[in-house]
Amino acid sequence: MLKRTYLAPGERELLLRFWKAAAGYWRGRAAWKAWLIAAALVATVLLQLLTQYRINFWNRDFFDAIERRDEAQLWIEAARFLPLAAASLSLAVFSVWGRMTMQRDWRQWLSNHLYDYWLSDDRYIRLKSAVAEHQAPEFRIAEDARVATDLPVDLALGLFSSVITLVTFVGVLWQVGGSLPLSIDGVTVNIPGYLVISVVIYSFLLAVAMWLTARHLTQVLEDYKRTEAELRTVGTHLRESGEGKALPNGAQDGRQSIARALRAVIEVWLVYCWQLMRITVVSHSNTLVTPVIGLLLCVPKYLAGTMTLGEVVQAAAAFVVVQTAFNWFTENYAKLADWAASANRVASLLLALDEVDGSNPD
Repeated sequence: MLKRTYLAPGERELLLRFWKAAAGYWRGRAAWKAWLIAAALVATVLLQLLTQYRINFWNRDFFDAIERRDEAQLWIEAARFLPLAAASLSLAVFSVWGRMTMQRDWRQWLSNHLYDYWLSDDRYIRLKSAVAEHQAPEFRIAEDARVATDLPVDLALGLFSSVITLVTFVGVLWQVGGSLPLSIDGVTVNIPGYLVISVVIYSFLLAVAMWLTARHLTQVLEDYKRTEAELRTVGTHLRESGEGKALPNGAQDGRQSIARALRAVIEVWLVYCWQLMRITVVSHSNTLVTPVIGLLLCVPKYLAGTMTLGEVVQAAAAFVVVQTAFNWFTENYAKLADWAASANRVASLLLALDEVDGSNPD
């Protein structure tokens, strides 16, 4: 019998198949717990934003007191900072608990779903007849399912936080920064909201730089995960052959197979390393440069006496916050690529299991 030609599904089809399975966690009998934790996490993000907003204004008041050399006010501001810091710390700790609890429950649910689907009706035996990609199913269920459920929680909360932070602190940046007067050939031009305009342009250029630097990262991560899984599979087969199933020269052939698999891992790892190095150049440069840009943009108004020291610090801090919010995609590009690679591998296994008996389960 001629083996059918395998047409690899596109990424959209893979992600749709993954979400068709993974979304069951949010619809089952225990879904109330997932939605309750999600609501608590959203509330935590909102309260953390309120705390961050108050700390931003605390920066202004504290540095204005320094500029005036007002010792009494400095002690008052120091006392005001303590409850803000305690609130921020408590919310951060609760956020870790909530995120990890949801990730643990979602992973457990999806892993059980995948194991049931893989093992029922002897699909794990008949899977070898499928032409779809399904190598190392145990690794996909154990590792890729973990990544595919861990990262969406972090990414979704991060995106939500970035959006509401952006909405809140753009207003702060616009109000504190005001307009910047520029004299061109004797004509004075006022640039309204110049700090907001500057951070939008800077963030756009940064996002373009990150995309150009890391646009192939998803494919590199898929190759890396595939070669790592194949190396584990070769080792597993060699161990099993040593338990009474070894063929003549099996050890030698097995050693050669492991050497080939390991060489493939190292080759892909090198490509992955270079990708991360280029991403680090962009992301770390941004970390170093952004606070300086915020301060430099405020210096002309400070020297002109239209902005106090506290307002300079407040505006510079708000500039960093807004840029970080705009920068969500840039900072999380590697995580998005890692999640897409793992979700694609889980979906490929699901499609192969669908093919085994022509089913297409929920």
